[in-house]
Amino acid sequence: MYHFRYGSGTVPFELPDRYRADRIEPQWGPPPQQDPIRAALARPIGSVPLRELAAGKRSAVILVSDGTRLCPAPLLLEPLLDELSAAGLADEQIAIVVALGVHRRHTESELAALVGASVYRRIAVRNHSAREEDNAFVGVTTRGTPVSINRAVLYADLRIATGNIEPHRLAGMSGGAKALVPGVAARSTIEANHALSRSAAAAEPGRLDNPVRADMEEAQRLVPLHFLLNVIADSDRRIVAAFAGETEAAYREGVRRAQTIFFPEAGKEYALVIASPGGHPKDMQLYQSVKTLQNAESVATPGAPLVLIAQCEEYYGNTVMQDWLEHMPDREAMLRRLSASFVLGAHKIGQIAAIAARHPIYLHSVMPQPLVELAGLRHAPDLQATIGGLLAGLDAERARIALMPFGAVTFPLQKG
Repeated sequence: MYHFRYGSGTVPFELPDRYRADRIEPQWGPPPQQDPIRAALARPIGSVPLRELAAGKRSAVILVSDGTRLCPAPLLLEPLLDELSAAGLADEQIAIVVALGVHRRHTESELAALVGASVYRRIAVRNHSAREEDNAFVGVTTRGTPVSINRAVLYADLRIATGNIEPHRLAGMSGGAKALVPGVAARSTIEANHALSRSAAAAEPGRLDNPVRADMEEAQRLVPLHFLLNVIADSDRRIVAAFAGETEAAYREGVRRAQTIFFPEAGKEYALVIASPGGHPKDMQLYQSVKTLQNAESVATPGAPLVLIAQCEEYYGNTVMQDWLEHMPDREAMLRRLSASFVLGAHKIGQIAAIAARHPIYLHSVMPQPLVELAGLRHAPDLQATIGGLLAGLDAERARIALMPFGAVTFPLQKG
């Protein structure tokens, strides 16, 4: 019996013993014995300690990831606030901005849970808004991206970025300057930046030499992040490692460590792939769960079925994606428009369509059947029956099955 994470719980399924199943997952290793956050702050990379950097500043802003990420913000914020307090900043001089990009804003209860109750009582916590009127224009990158940034972030004396480092299909890796763009940028900035993913030099997960990441880092030089605290977290949000200091130097040190964790070796040899994003928060929305489908396809043989186990309690999770799927006349019209221009949010429809053209995709979720089918997926309310039906079509002696319990952060490297 297997139990894959599903929302805040698990969902069970069985595979007969005669089938060979391989688990493909990150190699996090044991968490460090000492407090990795305070150790990183005590020995910053390429920077003086934060308390020295903050001395004499009148205001500070801390950027935190939103609730769809694994970053355990409360564990980062308390030590950061201690450093700022030691520098002489009062709580009233500090603000926390949730780097939402174009994700939905958080409710007050979600903000309190995100940063921790004690921090929420002390410090002003704000949702970022990607609306143009809530951001200020600061310049244009050499790749043509107009950069507009959240005013509260732009006008702070001291800008501190937090986040977690894991592979990302557009930016190569999450973390670093990604807290600024797309985190606290205007929609026009985010869309122009993400459109660079259509370039021939598009990103490969784990590699930073791509136009999207380079554009993010150029934007960060227009509005410098003065200090970085990034972590690598496991599926339970336990911190595996932490990196603090000058933004680019600390970030690249973290990337080197992450590259040893998230890229297990696996061949493209599986006749059936069963994958979960890893439960909450990775499977809150279909929008986020598409990443797991991309990773699952990377180990599947041509035409092999993919089974996605994702609760998707927020359904599509993106208003543009929802509007297109529910109101545009047909999928061909959507794909024609996407081929002509990049549309943020709707781009996920193109990603799903590309995979669905090569593999049948079955989704076990709480989404109603019509919404699943509008997205181009097959409704699988009875997970065990779906898996059983797919197994019946396989040769038990020759077929291999891949199990990816943390598919959102598992990026298989091809053997050899």
